[in-house]
Amino acid sequence: MTERRAPSFWALIPAAGVGRRMGAARPKQFLMLGSQSVLAHTVGIFLEHPGICGVVLVLGRNVDPDAVDLPVAGGRLFRVAGGEERADSVRNGLEFLAERGHPEDWVLVHDAARPCLSAEDLEGLMQTLREDPVGGLLAAPSTDTIKLADASGRVERTLDRTRVWRALTPQMFRLRALRDALDAATAAGVAVTDEASAMEFHGHRPRLVEGNPLNIKITRPEDLETAHLYLLKQNRLRRPT
Repeated sequence: MTERRAPSFWALIPAAGVGRRMGAARPKQFLMLGSQSVLAHTVGIFLEHPGICGVVLVLGRNVDPDAVDLPVAGGRLFRVAGGEERADSVRNGLEFLAERGHPEDWVLVHDAARPCLSAEDLEGLMQTLREDPVGGLLAAPSTDTIKLADASGRVERTLDRTRVWRALTPQMFRLRALRDALDAATAAGVAVTDEASAMEFHGHRPRLVEGNPLNIKITRPEDLETAHLYLLKQNRLRRPT
């Protein structure tokens, strides 16, 4: 009887976006945060985890991969060309993994501009979901009262905040299941803003795993300063030499 293969864990980081809201001369993932780029911090989180067998970095087609400052990877970092939208870049990364991994391997998709993910949250997500039939995502419970707006910008109703969560990343799903979900959404013309919404469209119910709300996504200029403070608190900023 053939012994069942334990699934591997892969990280997939779509980094082909241009970050227009940042208003910077270059995409936000390439801005400096201390002595390293935002992207270098993000990639480093996964390379430092011994349970991640490889990191697939999806870059814009006009980006010279050799010009991107990244941590020493020891053969665990793979570069793939991105697509027009985030979902296209994720799909390109999944196609790459399909040739190297197993359909039941876990893929952790993480925003390139989220450099403040803690090692504890990463480990907690992997351990919580490793036997889950669907997978899930890091998320933060809402601490604010949430209003649902109508088309005219007026309050339609107040949502029950005890049931409202803010989606974070990584979002962790099986390789084949996530490919199928993204393909189904594309075929139906449904725009998905994250991997969990693709899985939801395909009939799955991802699990919410509570994560630290300091796992912020850098979107606007002031977020860089906030991320700098968070990384200092985590002792993860490398001082310039």
